[in-house]
Amino acid sequence: MTAPSKVRASAPQRVHATGAGGHHTRRYPVSDGAPVEVVESGPSIAARLVSAGTRITMWPTLAVLSHVPHWPWPFGLVDFVARALLPTPGTVRATVGLPNASAQLVRAPGVLPADGSRRVVLYMHGGAFLTCGVNSHSRISIALSKFADSPVLVVDYRLIPKHTIGNAVDDCYDAYQWLRTRGYEPDQIVLAGDSAGGYLALTLAQRLQALGEEPAALVAISPLLQLDHEQKLQHPNAHTDAMFPPKAFDALVALVARAAAKNIVDGEPEGVYEPLEHIEPGLPRTLIHVSGSEVLLHDARLAARRLAAAGVPTEVRVWPGQIHDFQLAAPIVPEATRSLRQIGEYIREATG
Repeated sequence: MTAPSKVRASAPQRVHATGAGGHHTRRYPVSDGAPVEVVESGPSIAARLVSAGTRITMWPTLAVLSHVPHWPWPFGLVDFVARALLPTPGTVRATVGLPNASAQLVRAPGVLPADGSRRVVLYMHGGAFLTCGVNSHSRISIALSKFADSPVLVVDYRLIPKHTIGNAVDDCYDAYQWLRTRGYEPDQIVLAGDSAGGYLALTLAQRLQALGEEPAALVAISPLLQLDHEQKLQHPNAHTDAMFPPKAFDALVALVARAAAKNIVDGEPEGVYEPLEHIEPGLPRTLIHVSGSEVLLHDARLAARRLAAAGVPTEVRVWPGQIHDFQLAAPIVPEATRSLRQIGEYIREATG
């Protein structure tokens, strides 16, 4: 699979992957103004069952929460309960203190310590900026560590509504600075995140770009990259997404705006930042994995077009029939493991 020939940015090359376990080995696309889009095989029976289960459990739960988002819901319970998940035997985990938050340094069995001599992944977890954490995303961080042969630093950033997205970005920047003090150079660091973590990863990359630093690559899984949801809700997947009812995006925007309004910066309320409005040449090469059935397919493709148009080598892998953030279902869903393995290979290539 090679980079696309000269085509309009609005019409990326689409390539179908070969078989459930196979895919074309390829180097990075040479950017010519259009992203590369790969359509993977699937969904498997396991993926279909997970999608059906999500539709009858998560969708109605989020529908209820979306109507009363300002109620004091115990969102912190998600990560607390996830502490019961047993890590892979041999996994090494250590807590890292940051100025206003913390992070967890994860190494899968056999991965060398984070001493600044090789690659490292800085991971921003998803959870709509208001839930989840290092425990809920422990399985995905361990898998990435294994497949990328790299330590993974997962940021336990501050959450809304008590804090703001700006605070979360500050925490992610502090985690990046911690890696730099450990001896890592920008070209050894890969920024990665899922869902809302994709927003944080891209926003962090833009902050670093303004400071003259370019990490090795950026990886986004089912990324939420645009808070403005009007166009998103016009996407065909808006009414078929197995996890998110349309009202959920109204609720999220309201929570984000309310939190930002309470945080006064230089005498003014914190603004709501849209990273896709600030795409410039020089951002890290980017890989996006997204379900072909989720509404955030809109964000993934929009981001890919804008990044590629700015000269950033960009690839999107679309996984038909999966749920949002299906990689969290590994190893139950075989496509989830395959996706994480591909991401690991990409990270190794970016830092090789």
